[in-house]
Amino acid sequence: MKRFALAVICCAMATSALAAPKPCEELKAEIEAKIQANNVSSYTLEIVTNEEVHDQNMVVGTCENGSKKIIYQKNDA
Repeated sequence: MKRFALAVICCAMATSALAAPKPCEELKAEIEAKIQANNVSSYTLEIVTNEEVHDQNMVVGTCENGSKKIIYQKNDA
């Protein structure tokens, strides 16, 4: 029974660690790396508050416990 309880506690701790929110700058850097890997040359990534989002289709990430969004815009080259 003690082993089962320990396993449950360990799983709960691991799950909460995996679900921890990422800082906006870290998430933005990860998204930027993926965009550059697809050879997109002219784009803008911007961290904004939820109130500043005008088009949900531009949102590519959520950070800081859902209080901010990262928006993507492809620039004309």
